[in-house]
Amino acid sequence: MNSDNEIAGDLTAIPHLLPATPAHPSTVAGYAGLVRTLSADRASWAPLVRYDPVSRWYHRLRTGPGYEVWLLSWLPGQGSGRHDHGASSGVFGVLEGELTEHGRSARGLTSGDVRVFAPGYVHEVVNDGLEPAVSVHVYFPGLTEMPMHCSVGRAEARDALAR
Repeated sequence: MNSDNEIAGDLTAIPHLLPATPAHPSTVAGYAGLVRTLSADRASWAPLVRYDPVSRWYHRLRTGPGYEVWLLSWLPGQGSGRHDHGASSGVFGVLEGELTEHGRSARGLTSGDVRVFAPGYVHEVVNDGLEPAVSVHVYFPGLTEMPMHCSVGRAEARDALAR
């Protein structure tokens, strides 16, 4: 029996039969794919990176309908502070170096790791390492607020109130 490819030929070899690649992502998977694509294209982001000894550095890399992409650099010891992203969901990935995400637990992230979060997700990202780090963040809809939260954990806050 002949296979579909033997009968119809390889559909990927016939470009007009393939669905068009969207100019902009519109799903969480699409945004994660954008982060992975940017991660693989070092030449597009590496010349833009700057390191600021006072605070983490950030640069809006691009925008699209309903989303924006930010490039961030982190020197050792720099962090975001505990925050959420208001009504925005997001995807972020480490492009270079290592970062630690503190949410419900601590999670080490290295180059190539990607995280996804929903509106209201509270976390803190910190460069706990000895080398600089670079990350890319996609927010959808675009980031309009970043409320800060107390950095004291629940157990520490409970103990402080008991004193």
